[in-house]
Amino acid sequence: MSALAVEHPPLSGDDWDSAVALWKGTGAPKGCKVEIIEGIVTVAPPPVNDHNLIADLVQQRLYSVVPDGWGVFQTLNVAIPSRDGLYVPDLAVVPRKAIPRGENFTPADVAELVVEITSRSNAVHDRVAKLNGYATAGIPLYLLIDPHATGSPTIHLYGEPSDGAYRVLWAGKFGEAVPIPAPFDLALDTFSFPRP
Repeated sequence: MSALAVEHPPLSGDDWDSAVALWKGTGAPKGCKVEIIEGIVTVAPPPVNDHNLIADLVQQRLYSVVPDGWGVFQTLNVAIPSRDGLYVPDLAVVPRKAIPRGENFTPADVAELVVEITSRSNAVHDRVAKLNGYATAGIPLYLLIDPHATGSPTIHLYGEPSDGAYRVLWAGKFGEAVPIPAPFDLALDTFSFPRP
């Protein structure tokens, strides 16, 4: 199954509220990921098990190093209105007290790290639109795990956002250890990541 896109004109001012209302009202099947990417409401099917296994392995390792009072969240809605985006990263590391209570989404600037694991149907969103969106929002670290990269599965760690762009901090393949810097100071072993 591929991602479904619902066209929406470029957003500004009240248009953002309209897009969020459309996003909230999307009657997507249970388990689907509903996001706003560059002003377009998208619906993607639930991820396959290999995707979930990678997310679980990363989440377990992150829990061993996150500071007290922080969480590693799945399905946290992260708003980036300046990029007409409301993303649902596979994992987001956020101080718990920074998450607005009773809200549908969290401002992107409270996240310290976001992790995206590509799916065949929406890999280009993770590689391009979300890369730019997270950098624009100033999220310090973006970990892109790409099992569907051409050739063999790859991993990129981006950081030091400036003027809406990231610097590549590390690039490698499944089986290598990803050095995730402070405040995590983690060598993320990727040897056991399932390959498609």
